Amino acid sequence: MAEPLPVHLLTVDDYHAMAEAGILTEDDRVELIDGQIIEKMTIGPKHIRIVNIFTELAVMRASGVVEVSIQNPVRLGRYTEPEPDVVLLRRDRDVSQVPHADDVLLLVEVADASLGIDKHVKLPRYAAASIPEVWIVNIPEEHLECYRDPSPSGYASAAFLDKTDEVEAALVPALGRISLDSIFAD
Repeated sequence: MAEPLPVHLLTVDDYHAMAEAGILTEDDRVELIDGQIIEKMTIGPKHIRIVNIFTELAVMRASGVVEVSIQNPVRLGRYTEPEPDVVLLRRDRDVSQVPHADDVLLLVEVADASLGIDKHVKLPRYAAASIPEVWIVNIPEEHLECYRDPSPSGYASAAFLDKTDEVEAALVPALGRISLDSIFAD
């Protein structure tokens, strides 16, 4: 049996330097997870529609209360900088740098082809970074998974809500109650 090869992990700073040098471009659909550059999944029409619905709701209801960030990076540590679909950020954050985990009030992943990665790769990293609340919009099963109470070992609270339910963001009361049938409507 061969010994595993040593791996050099890229830091977030390395990753940004690659972009500044033109090695990575805006057209590259990638993100940095655990020091490795990961290809992002292709997004389909339902994914696009749900991201747009959440964006519209956040801007209409919580404008001036939070900063709405769409498919932009969030730095979770030295080696990880994913690009979640929708993030509601504190308005008082340091805008001279990429948002960090402690700037996040609510993070939303819209999952179709990316469901396995969002649940089994990203979600544990969000918990370890103390992101207070994560919603995974599970397109195949048409439900929303609401995760709260993060710890290094995962989220202590998980709720699975279907199309007949409503959801509220714990740290963004201005967002109000969101009816899930409006999210999954065709």
